[in-house]
Amino acid sequence: MPDLNNPLIVQSDKTMLLEVHNPKFEDCRAFCSQFAELEKSPEHFHTYRITALSLWNAASSGMTADEIIAGLEEFTKYPLPKNVISEIKEQISRYGKVKLIKEEDGELYIISEEPNFLKEIAHHRSIQNYIKEFQGDRIAVLKEYRGHIKHALIKIGYPVEDLAGYDEGAAYNFNFRAVTRSGKPFSMRDYQRKAIEVFHAGGTKYGGSGVIVLPCGAGKTIVGIGVMQLVGAYTLILVTNTLSIRQWKNEILDKTDIPEEDIGEYSGEKKEIKPITIATYNIVTHRKKKGGEFTHYHLFSAANWGLIIYDEVHLLPAPVFRLTSELQAKRRLGLTATLVREDGLEEDVFSLIGPKKYDVPWKELEKQSWIANAKCIEIRVDMDEELRAKYSVADDREKYRLASENPVKMKVIKAIMEEHGKNNILIIGQYLDQLEKIAKRFKLPIITGQTPLAERERLYKAFREGKEPCLIVSRVANFSIDLPDARVAIQVSGTFGSRQEEAQRLGRVLRPKGNDNMAYFYTIISRDTTEETFAQNRQLFLTEQGYEYQIYTFDEYLEMKGKAREIITQR
Repeated sequence: MPDLNNPLIVQSDKTMLLEVHNPKFEDCRAFCSQFAELEKSPEHFHTYRITALSLWNAASSGMTADEIIAGLEEFTKYPLPKNVISEIKEQISRYGKVKLIKEEDGELYIISEEPNFLKEIAHHRSIQNYIKEFQGDRIAVLKEYRGHIKHALIKIGYPVEDLAGYDEGAAYNFNFRAVTRSGKPFSMRDYQRKAIEVFHAGGTKYGGSGVIVLPCGAGKTIVGIGVMQLVGAYTLILVTNTLSIRQWKNEILDKTDIPEEDIGEYSGEKKEIKPITIATYNIVTHRKKKGGEFTHYHLFSAANWGLIIYDEVHLLPAPVFRLTSELQAKRRLGLTATLVREDGLEEDVFSLIGPKKYDVPWKELEKQSWIANAKCIEIRVDMDEELRAKYSVADDREKYRLASENPVKMKVIKAIMEEHGKNNILIIGQYLDQLEKIAKRFKLPIITGQTPLAERERLYKAFREGKEPCLIVSRVANFSIDLPDARVAIQVSGTFGSRQEEAQRLGRVLRPKGNDNMAYFYTIISRDTTEETFAQNRQLFLTEQGYEYQIYTFDEYLEMKGKAREIITQR
């Protein structure tokens, strides 16, 4: 019931203000993140917004309107606005009210127990081209446009539940190993097993498409392989880059009895079609000229796939959505650490890949030691007078670059490296000139988009083995690199306000550590600049997951660490 001592204010515009310095903050934050989106996270109040999509994802995960309303009443200071209660009930009820089914004759139909829904859909202009016949109690639609129909329906506020079933694909069975090829005992973690079972749903039409959300380092690849085993069919795996192909292949070979000759690589270097084929997003979206045909579109029909896995689904290129709209009869699994997309295409993921099926809060896995305990620290530095003068007359984009490349950041890097003994440190940035200067200054190896694949693999291997204790990486390391011993990440610059990039970069140090299981994520920011503003937006997703950023000036950081004052003047 409403209580002025509670932490939450729910407003009629569907925003919610959550009081940070309240004993119930943590519980309320965990609750709100299940059905609302975090928009701002300043010191005293966090702002959430309830949206149709956030409610549909909650509904697809099993939350009911009554649960959400009861939870809000438990945490709210004031009575809930009636329009918010109505909106929650309306949007939660919409998920599953409209269904797509396939009859024995193979025909596809839109059905609903709400006749008014069907009437509105049948007469909506965006659906007209896909309708064969409005039959009063159902709508016969063109089955070859299954994805287009779902996409159109969500755009007009009807998140259709697809129960039309799947093609089974060519059978392909395999087993997990009890002991990996590398000689370690292997068994699946409870949350991995549960994610697999929820997605598969016993092989029925109620499962088979959707997204599993797990933190970086929590074993999403294992979940993908587990789904492959249950489906038991030829599988196409789409990944972000060639290095990811190798990592998926290595995991499959290490943990299963699948022979190497049954795993194909489809990339710029190789064009293999095997029962298990791993391809990059770049190759499937390749066109010889802008607006032309996709050169490798035949990959989707090159084998009788029973499952398509979309790794890092939050990075799925827009053209792949268009291709996916024609693959709705295939089981589709999306894997990601965050459903946040900077291009606003979250609805496309929901309608074409599937709704969120399973989600585990990062802090929950941290408590169970499945991922490292991470400390997030932001260090703010000043600009010298000359740089500040340049900054003051620059345009917005140049302002951000000047702030990001502030040379004073070199001193902070030095202090952090001295604090952590130059062991297991990743220095991550956006601007190559900046990274090359850091590499030269500290005599460290660097990996960029121009680094040949063989050299990347050599350096990653050397880092894993402790031969290279510190590595500089550009945006190529934002995702899909396996560096389990990385303990410290120093972010010197980033892609404006990208929340997904922040999450991925923290993920580079989240794999479980021995002893104290601690990891450190440093961000170096120029004070009173646009970089500071963008940093606040970048941190939103991790704030929602329960991470707190400790903010220091460089002087405060040195004082806290007991550093000698002369470091400030050293070069």
